[in-house]
Parts: sequence; C-alpha cells; structure tokens
Amino acid sequence: MTNSHPIIDFQNVTKKFGDHTVLDELNFTVNKGEKVTIIGPSGSGKSTVLRILMTLEDIQGGVIYVDGEPLWHEQKNDQLISASEDHLRHMRKKMGMVFQQFNLFPHMSVLRNVTEAPVHVLGLDKKKAKQRAMEYLDLVGLTEHANKFPSQLSGGQQQRVGIARALAMRPNIMLFDEPTSALDPELVGEVLQVIEQLCSKHDLTILLVTHEMQFARQISDRICFFDKGKIVEDGSPEQIFSAPTQERTKEFLSNFMQQHSTP
Repeated sequence: MTNSHPIIDFQNVTKKFGDHTVLDELNFTVNKGEKVTIIGPSGSGKSTVLRILMTLEDIQGGVIYVDGEPLWHEQKNDQLISASEDHLRHMRKKMGMVFQQFNLFPHMSVLRNVTEAPVHVLGLDKKKAKQRAMEYLDLVGLTEHANKFPSQLSGGQQQRVGIARALAMRPNIMLFDEPTSALDPELVGEVLQVIEQLCSKHDLTILLVTHEMQFARQISDRICFFDKGKIVEDGSPEQIFSAPTQERTKEFLSNFMQQHSTP
C-alpha cells in the first residue's frame, strides 16, 4: 500500500446503540504515520471509533478500510460481504489498543501479560516473545518489574505495561482510549511521557482519544473535534486551539478551559 492512501478510512460509517445514533455517516481518514487526536464532549462517539477499529463494536452502515483492506467486510466476487471471524482476527493484528482501564490479567506476571498475545496470537516462540517483551518493558521503563503482578504496581505503571503489551504485537497502528483518565493526577505525566516518546521516535500511526488538551496540542499532527457522531472541525493543533472556525468548537474549548483552569 502506498502512502497516498489513508491507513484508516471510514466511509459513511453509521453506528447505533438501539435508537441512538452514535456515529452518523462518519467520513474520517488517518494517513500512515500520522498522529491524530480526537477531542469532544462525552457521548460524541470518540471512543466508539476506536472500539469499532478493534472490532469490539460492529457497524450498521458504511465501510471501513484499514491498511487498504475492508475491516468489517470481505471482498467476494466483486461484492463486499460481512467479515468472517478469521478475517476479523487477521485485521486485529494490524492494531494495538491501550484502554482507559488497564485490562491486565491480574493472575499473570507483568512479563507474561506482555508475552501472552505474541505467543498465542502471533505464534512466536516463548524465548523470542520474552526478548521482545523485555525490549518493550525497557522502552516504558519497567524492566525491573517484569516478575511482579499488576496489583503490585501503581496505576501509571500498570498503564505503561498496557502500552508495552500493545507494542509487543508490533502493530502498524496504535489506538489510545483516554489512557490517563483512570489515573491519579500525579501519575498522568509518566504515561504521557511514554506516549510522547512513541510519537517522536517511532513511525507508528497513532489515534488518540484524550482530555489532556495541552498534550494533544503538543504531539498531534491533526486534531478532530467530534460532536454528536460527526466531525465538526478538523485541523492542525494550532488552528483548532488558537483559531477554531466553528462555534461548537469554540464553545467546547471555552467550557473545557473554564472547568480545568486552576483557581
């Protein structure tokens, strides 16, 4: 696939929960290597975009392409048909996701949390998986905690294990769903630092949903403001934060700054 094609491409995607439309014929693209942050009010569909990409939620309309291949469909005799479980499994390998809640296996050591999927999903032998896991634990600054259990770590450390675990699958795309929202304020910085390092040193495509506006401004190539399942505004961090053109964006950022300004 050439760089001229988006690596993520939502075409008229609709997602409903019952009668409630969460994504309304959404058109949204991310190019290879791009760092894109989605911001917006609660319930605007931000996290749903990531959950659909990870195949944790399906769609009711439209088509999504990841790395040039349809995600929720397969091509058969020039027709797009619903994807089989095999196809979904193949597509999932392209992406790694870091969740709000760390979702680590509590009964497994840190090392085993990171090696489990490479061994069972990618078929890596245990020795190679361990080498790879230690490389990524080193990247997130946790090699000395490899034999501990999640309950012995702080929330920030657990989230860094979550990042190492996602990276160990060697995905092309990393998805971060509000990775600091479950953390105590003093632990947020250590996780953001790891993500910032990934953005600056690795040629990954990154799609981030966050409320950390200053951080989004710092690391993103593009910011997309979502509201009611649609993209209201899409531009550079400078444009979105300093000179938003849409009233709804201005209102959201103004309310956000008021709520988060220190007294």
